[in-house]
Amino acid sequence: MHSIVLLADIVGLLPDILARVLRIAVLIAVAVYAANVAVAFGLVQRIAGLSRYLTEPANLPDEVGTAILTTTASTTAGYAMLADLRESGYMDDRATLVAVTMNTFFGFAQHVFTFYIPVLIPILGWRVGGFYVGMRAAIALAITLVGILAGAVLLSSANINVDVQLDPDELDEEQASTRDRLVSAWERTAPTLRRLVPRLIVVYTLVTVLITQYDVQSITGVADPIAAIVGLPIEAVAVIAVYTFDTTAGAATLAPMLGDPFTPLQAVATLLLGSIVSFAVSTFKRSIPFQYGIWGAEFGTKVIVVNTALKLVFISLSVVLLLAIPM
Repeated sequence: MHSIVLLADIVGLLPDILARVLRIAVLIAVAVYAANVAVAFGLVQRIAGLSRYLTEPANLPDEVGTAILTTTASTTAGYAMLADLRESGYMDDRATLVAVTMNTFFGFAQHVFTFYIPVLIPILGWRVGGFYVGMRAAIALAITLVGILAGAVLLSSANINVDVQLDPDELDEEQASTRDRLVSAWERTAPTLRRLVPRLIVVYTLVTVLITQYDVQSITGVADPIAAIVGLPIEAVAVIAVYTFDTTAGAATLAPMLGDPFTPLQAVATLLLGSIVSFAVSTFKRSIPFQYGIWGAEFGTKVIVVNTALKLVFISLSVVLLLAIPM
């Protein structure tokens, strides 16, 4: 009986799952195709100078810098480009992990213009909202710098296979027409989509079903002892709980309490703690489907572990620093 109910739930969820997968698949298709077109027309070399300040110290090639800069416009696009470089055999796993870590600040930068400035800062005001965004920017930049340092120490030419042919079908630079280049770029893009899209469907289906079967919201119970230990007002528990599941609602919950009982430092520390608690929920609901869909389960797990560990470390250090400042 339970299996019948579960099957019915899955069928009912399929439209939403397929809509999500279609949206991500379109982004991946556009990103990977654009990257292949850029390679076919030699555009990568033309913009390489913009990213060499990042890639050269980290011992990474120009193509990685292009993917990292693309992340500023679209996180999905940037990740898809990196996944294509890895799955083609151009980069090994270590180089890819370094590149993903370096991606952090540029992924954050995208949200500054799409969420933080138009939504969060108006809710919290320029003082608290701007302070919070500045802290998140500093945390993201610190993680990116860790990635560059890791590349400088851990990577060498052995991590990059320069023999892998990235130019679609090795077109003749002088004789190939525009149509030939566009067609060849698509021929290189199609196999990537055939690998990623079925994986996305399976992972999103499994995670969505699990979310509907288990009480993920019980995770926010850890907010109570955390708030007590660091000495935040008791109202911080409610803010953290709401923030865990909806960032905008969490900020709106906090806004009326600015000044009493929250000082600006306590307000920012509370939001940062909310982001720590929310990692458990966001990892389950968003990171696992996205990363597993892009990389597969084995390497996707490595990406999630590295990303989460670095964010937890730097956000925790930021909270300690904020609460150590005399009020």
